[in-house]
Amino acid sequence: MCRELTAWEKAVQFHGHECPGLAIGVRTVEAARAKMGISFSKDEEVVCVTENDACGVDAIQVLTGCSLGKGNLIYRGTGKQAFTFFSRKSGEALRIVLKPFKGEVDKESRIEYLLRADLEDIFEFKQPRYPQPQMARVFTSHICEICQEACPEHKVRIQDGKKVCLDCFQDYGRGW
Repeated sequence: MCRELTAWEKAVQFHGHECPGLAIGVRTVEAARAKMGISFSKDEEVVCVTENDACGVDAIQVLTGCSLGKGNLIYRGTGKQAFTFFSRKSGEALRIVLKPFKGEVDKESRIEYLLRADLEDIFEFKQPRYPQPQMARVFTSHICEICQEACPEHKVRIQDGKKVCLDCFQDYGRGW
């Protein structure tokens, strides 16, 4: 009989190796479950806004079901170790922010600390400063008049009277 993998084992299997960043993601999910009662999101019941594109995001994907493709994992590139969860069912929202780590330790000791410490010692819990994101939408595609590739209407720009994609668009700036 096979035993069920732990959250850490699932995350490592998905991510490919053990690291402190992955431990941050596993504990972030644990905190969101403890504070909000979220479970695996089959559709868009749970939304996660991640402020970084680091290792912990892999744990969030595999353990919560939030993904870019499904539209319930949203990248907000502040670079912070911060993750905001929204429950569409309950209306609850929670921003989970990693506290600064004190002291220098090796990788294994850092992983061990992150996986075993009290959640309140690792994270700050705050209310987000922005509203729950909209549900994912399907957009009409347009063909870029320069490269001839399809792009969604909300990413089309008008340049010299032509519909162009973001790759072909030449932004106009005056130095500020």
